[in-house]
Amino acid sequence: MILDHLNDKQREAALHTEGPLLILAGAGSGKTATMTHRIAYLIEQGMSPYKILAVTFTNKAAEEMRHRVEKLVGYCPGMWILTFHSMSLRILREHYEAAGYEKNFVVYDTVDQKALLKNILKELNVDSKEYPINYLAAIISKEKEADRGPEEYLELEGDTFKNKVIYRVYKEYQKQLKKNNAMDFDDLLLNALHVLRDNKEILGEYQRRFSYIMVDEYQDTNHIQYQIIRLLAASHQNLCVVGDDDQCIYQWRGADIRNILDFEKDFPEAKVIKLEQNYRSCGNILAAAHSVIRNNRGRKSKKLWTEAEEGHKIVYSRLDNDKEEAYYVAREIQLLKGPHRDYDDFAILYRTNAQSRLFEDSLRRQRIPYQILSGFSFYERKETKDMISYMRLVVNSKDDMAFLRIINEPKRGIGAKTLEKLQAIAMVRGESLLEAISDEEVLLSLPSKAQAAVRELVSIINMCRDERENLRISDIYDNLLVRTGYMRALEEQNTVEAEGRIENLLDFKSFIYDFEKEKQESGEKATLEEFLEKVATDGDADKFESESGKVTLMTLHSAKGLEFPVVFMPGMEDGLFPSHRSIDSEEKLEEERRLCYVGMTRAKERLFLTSASFRVLYGQGEYARESQFLRELDKKLLDSDGDTVYEPQSRKTHSSLGVSTGSLDGFAETPIKPYDPLARAKKAVKEHSAQGDIAFDVGDKVAHSKFGAGLVIDVDEKTITVIFDSEGRKKMAKGIAPLTKI
Repeated sequence: MILDHLNDKQREAALHTEGPLLILAGAGSGKTATMTHRIAYLIEQGMSPYKILAVTFTNKAAEEMRHRVEKLVGYCPGMWILTFHSMSLRILREHYEAAGYEKNFVVYDTVDQKALLKNILKELNVDSKEYPINYLAAIISKEKEADRGPEEYLELEGDTFKNKVIYRVYKEYQKQLKKNNAMDFDDLLLNALHVLRDNKEILGEYQRRFSYIMVDEYQDTNHIQYQIIRLLAASHQNLCVVGDDDQCIYQWRGADIRNILDFEKDFPEAKVIKLEQNYRSCGNILAAAHSVIRNNRGRKSKKLWTEAEEGHKIVYSRLDNDKEEAYYVAREIQLLKGPHRDYDDFAILYRTNAQSRLFEDSLRRQRIPYQILSGFSFYERKETKDMISYMRLVVNSKDDMAFLRIINEPKRGIGAKTLEKLQAIAMVRGESLLEAISDEEVLLSLPSKAQAAVRELVSIINMCRDERENLRISDIYDNLLVRTGYMRALEEQNTVEAEGRIENLLDFKSFIYDFEKEKQESGEKATLEEFLEKVATDGDADKFESESGKVTLMTLHSAKGLEFPVVFMPGMEDGLFPSHRSIDSEEKLEEERRLCYVGMTRAKERLFLTSASFRVLYGQGEYARESQFLRELDKKLLDSDGDTVYEPQSRKTHSSLGVSTGSLDGFAETPIKPYDPLARAKKAVKEHSAQGDIAFDVGDKVAHSKFGAGLVIDVDEKTITVIFDSEGRKKMAKGIAPLTKI
C-alpha cells in the first residue's frame, strides 16, 4: 500500500531494490517521491534503516527527504540521509587517525582558507597582486577535485617560474592545514576518498554496513564524489542513482556529465528506468522544451509527456530594445494578474545578473512588488555600493562612512591598527578621514607600502571633484573604476564570481547613461549630486520584505528545482543566451542548451520568451541576433498572437548540429561569431579612462565627451586649455580630461 500513489514507472523503480539502477528522472517527474517511497519500501520489507545510505547535494534536500521517509514509515534511527560533505565528515570523524589527523580537527570555510593563504603569501614573500588569493584558492580547489597534490600539479603543468610559485604556495598551504589540524571543504571529500581507498578494513566496514545506496542529482557529481560512491557500492552493487543529464548545468563548478552518461558502462548489469511523465507543465511547454534539448548530442534519449492539457502556446516577442523588453514583461504581469493569480506566481529568469536592473526599474515604476533570489538587488550588490561610495566621496569629502568602505577596496595595505591611528589623527585635527589623509604629512605616517596606493586614491578623488564641471558622470565613473585599481583587482581574481561582479559594474554604467540621456532630453544638466540622490531613493524603495506576493527575479542557474505558474525568459539572443563564451565549444553550447531546457521546464502554465533588437549591456549598445535556441524551437508551438520567429527560406544555413544559424533580423547574412559585449565594454572603459594620458600640443584639434570639438591653445605641466566651438574657453586637468585628438 505504501506505493499506491506512484505511477507505473515510479513503482517499478521503487520495487527494483537489487543491483545497479539508473533512474532518469525528467524535470517535474516526481523523483523525490520515487526516492523516498523506495527507501520506505525497503524499510517496510524489513531492511534496517542503519543499512541505508542516501546522498544528495543540499542540506535542505536531505532534510526534506528524511522528513518524507519518516512520514511514511516513522522514526528511522541510524539512517544516513546526508550531503556529500556531511557524509565525508562523518567518515573522517570515525576514522580521523587513518586520515592522519587528531580527533578534534576543524573545518576551514572559505574565509579561513583565504586568511591562511594571505599569511602564506607574506611568509613566502609572494606578491598578492601578481598571485591574487582568489586565483590561488581556485587553482588549489581544482587540483584537489582532480585528486592531484602539489608535486603532481608541478609535474603536470611544468616547472615554469609561475607554476613553481603556485606549487610552493599549494605545498605550504597543505602543510599549514595539517599543522593546524584543519581541513578545507575540498579536503573533506578528498581525505574521505583516501581513507576508503587506502584502508581495506575501513572500506569493508562501510560496504557491509550500507547494503543500499541512493544518490540524488547524480548528473552533478564530480570526480571525487563519483569515486567515493563507486568504492562504497563495489561489493554489493545495490546502487541507485537518480538524475537527468538534460539538467546538468553546473559543469563550470566541477560537475561531470559523463558520470551519468557512462553509468551503464560502469555497471553493465544496470537497469534503466525513465520517469518521463511530467506533473508540472502543460503539454505545449514540454513539447517546446523538447524541441530545443533534442539538438544535444550528448544526452540519453527520452521525452517528457503529461496527462494535463496542452495549455497555452509559448508566447515569443521581439522588442525594439532592452527597455521595451522590460516594460513588456512588467505590462504582461499586470495584465495576467487577477483574482486567481498573485504576483508570486510569476518569475523572470535571466542568463546573467546584469540583466536584472531594467526589470527592477520597470517593476518599480508599475508598483509591482518583487524579490531577487540567490543574489542581491542591483543597488545592494557589494561592487555597486563600493562604486557609489567612491562617487559619494567625490561629492562630499566629509563622508567617513564611504571612506571606510572603500579604503581597502581594492586592498591598499591599510591594516586595522593603521586605520585606528588615522581615525585618531582626523579626530584631533577636526577633519574627515579623506581630508586628513590628503595632507602629505599624515600620508607619510602610513606604512610605506600603502603610501603610493593611498596617494593615488586621494589624487583621483580630488581630481574628479575639481573637474566635476568638465566631466560627465560616466567620465567620473570610468576614471574611478579604472584608476583606483578596482577593475584590475577583480580581473586578477580570475574567478566566475569576479567576472560576474565586473559584468554588474559595467551594466551600472548603462544605468548612468540612461540618467544622462534622460536629463539631456529634458534640457537639464546631469549632475553627480542628483544621480546619487536618485540611487539613494531607488535603493530605499527597492527594499522588500521576505513575505510572499512578489514577482521573483533570479538567474536560470538559481531556478533549478523550482517551479512557477508563469515564467518569463528574456534576453534570448546570440551572445547573451547562448553566451558568447559557448559559441566556439560544442560542449559549452550543449550546457547552455540544457540551461535553456531547465528554464523552460520551470513553467507550469505559461511561458514567455523575449529578445531585443538593440541591447545596451555593460555600457555598450549593439544590435542583437535572435538566439539559436529560438531557431530550434518548434514554430508550431508558438502563439500566433505573439511576434513569432521568422526565417526566409533563402537564408537557411546549417551548423554541425543540424540547426539553422541564418540571420533572423537582417543584421547578418551568414552565421557569425556573436558580439562579445563584456570584452568590448572592458576595453572601452579602459580606453576612455586612459584618454587623459595622451600628450597634447598647442594647435591640436580635439574632441571632448561633454563639450564637443575644440582647439588646444595652452599646455602646462598640470593643465590643458581648450577653446571649444560651443562652450568657449575651458581649463582642465591633465590626466583626467576626456579628450581625444581629431
